[in-house]
Amino acid sequence: MKYGYIRVSTDKQTTENQRFEIGNYCKERQIEIDEWIEETISATKKLEERKFGLLLKKMQKGDTLIISELSRLGRNLMQIMHILHDCLEKDLKVYTVKERYEMGNNINSKVLAFAFGLSAEIERNLISQRTKEALARKKSEGIILGRPKGKKSSYLKLTGREQEIKGLLGKRISVSAIGRIVGAHRITVTHFIRKENLNDEIIPE
Repeated sequence: MKYGYIRVSTDKQTTENQRFEIGNYCKERQIEIDEWIEETISATKKLEERKFGLLLKKMQKGDTLIISELSRLGRNLMQIMHILHDCLEKDLKVYTVKERYEMGNNINSKVLAFAFGLSAEIERNLISQRTKEALARKKSEGIILGRPKGKKSSYLKLTGREQEIKGLLGKRISVSAIGRIVGAHRITVTHFIRKENLNDEIIPE
């Protein structure tokens, strides 16, 4: 059996381009597609949640999978390599239109798969190394990493409620009571009042 697989990430994209590319490819090689599988789904979804996952389980030794490009298979190089490995183990053939790969259970395919796997490992190590170097550089420059403690709770949480809090203070309502009214801790309210200069006199309780 020869399967044509098409995937787009959103319903705003069309499958027609992929179908056209695969159709031309098959015409050049006199290949007849027995079944088309199309789906609109993100590659971040688990393989078993995709039609493609069911297709891989259904395919048997000697079957051929034809796709427009390798990126249609998975979300990253590691996942794609895992899928290709499973295909080779089942003695399936995988043809890609754009890259012009023709992979099967032969030595050339295994060499290619090894090269992809090595590239993925190198890429992962480089990303990790660049991240560590960037963090070390920022730390050496005195840059504080992460969000400063209390910034969100003392400012963003009560932003826009200045007049309400000022009015409550004018009625001689305590900070603890204001905290219960606005849904914030009394310390947060106190910091916000002082930060916004809402009142010189704060009634704590």
